[in-house]
Amino acid sequence: MKVVVLTGPESTGKSWLAAGLQERFGGLRVDEYVRWFMEQNPRDTCLNDIPDIARGQLQWEDHARAQQPRLLILDTHLLSNILWSQTLFGDCPTWLEPELLARHYDLHLLLSPEQIDWTDDGQRCQPQLSARLAFFQATHDWLEQHKQPLQIIQGDWDQRRVQAFEAVARLLAD
Repeated sequence: MKVVVLTGPESTGKSWLAAGLQERFGGLRVDEYVRWFMEQNPRDTCLNDIPDIARGQLQWEDHARAQQPRLLILDTHLLSNILWSQTLFGDCPTWLEPELLARHYDLHLLLSPEQIDWTDDGQRCQPQLSARLAFFQATHDWLEQHKQPLQIIQGDWDQRRVQAFEAVARLLAD
């Protein structure tokens, strides 16, 4: 089983690419639990919600892993929970990072916020490019610090699709 994670700031095409990768290569896709959580709990999310959101994401991921697909595509993983918790609340449950590091990921596709427009979908909160760039850098720094395999995806929508498809094709050929 190869596990690919789409990560990075909001409004960079993660969900769109996850769906495209699944359509092109098959496998299982795990969506972003926090979106479901926010739809079920239509209020401002708080620090006390982070453990429930993280556990929900892990349950979805672990359920998919148990099915042993050839390709597992994660629209996000705990790193986003960690960074959003720190960004929004200045704190994060300490168990999230060890839980994240206990899992194996074959490739992180880190999406840049540059060269595309931010789109408001009612759940997003970083319309400023500078904020999204800071989130991108924090993601990059964490992945590098923990020696996680990554490829930066950038450019317009077509370029992003080509880069992501080529990266996953290489991964599956190994």
